[in-house]
Amino acid sequence: MKNCLFGVLPVSYGGVVAMRKATLALVLICFGASGSAAEPMRVLAFGDSLTQGYGLMEQDGLVPQLQGWMRARGADVIMVNAGVSGDTTAGGAARIGWSLSPDIKAVMVALGGNDMLRGLPPEDAKANLTKVIETAQAAKIPVLLVGMQAPGNYGETYKEAFEGIYADLAEAYGTLYEPNFLSALGETPTEALAWMQSDGVHPNEAGVGKIVEVLGPRLLELVAAARNDE
Repeated sequence: MKNCLFGVLPVSYGGVVAMRKATLALVLICFGASGSAAEPMRVLAFGDSLTQGYGLMEQDGLVPQLQGWMRARGADVIMVNAGVSGDTTAGGAARIGWSLSPDIKAVMVALGGNDMLRGLPPEDAKANLTKVIETAQAAKIPVLLVGMQAPGNYGETYKEAFEGIYADLAEAYGTLYEPNFLSALGETPTEALAWMQSDGVHPNEAGVGKIVEVLGPRLLELVAAARNDE
C-alpha cells in the first residue's frame, strides 16, 4: 500500500466510536474516497548480464537506471531485476515460468547475447525465445522484445540468421520490439568502446544511461499496454 503508515490508533477520542472514525479516516486517506488505490506496476526485466548490471554498482545498473528514468516521467513502476549473468536463451526458457510471479504485469525480454558469443544455433535460440514469449502471453502479460546484434565472427550468414530471429518473433507474436539493445552506443565497435567497461562487452555507467534513453520510451509503451489490459 503506497504512502500509508499504519500504527496503533489513539483511543483517547471517546472510545470505540472515535476509534472507528479514526480508522475510516485512515482508509480514506490511503485509498481515496473511491475505496481503491493503484499499486505500482511491477515490470520484469528478463535477461542476462546486460540486464543484471554486471561490473557496476547496483544503483548504476540497467534496472535501477530504467526505473529512475520512468519514474521521472510519471510512470509508477517497480522494475524487477531478473537478469542472470551468463544466461542463454535456453536458460531463459527454463526459468520464465517461475519468474512470472502473479504480481508481474509486463516483461522486457533481452536474451541471446551469450548464444551469439558461443555460436549456438539460431534455430535453437528462436525456439527458446518462442517459449519465453508464449509463456508470458499465456499469462496475459505483454512483452517488449529487445534484439541483439551478432558479431561477425561466425560469418554473415550466421549474423543475418540470428539477428532476424527477433524481428520475426515480434511480428509473429505482436510484441513490442526494440531491434538492438546496444544501438545507443554507436554504429561501430570503436564508437561503442567509449561506453564500455574494460572487458569491451558490458556497458559502463554512462553507457547504461545512453541505453536507458532508447529503452525507456519503449518501456513506457509496454506499461501503457499492460494498463490497458487491466
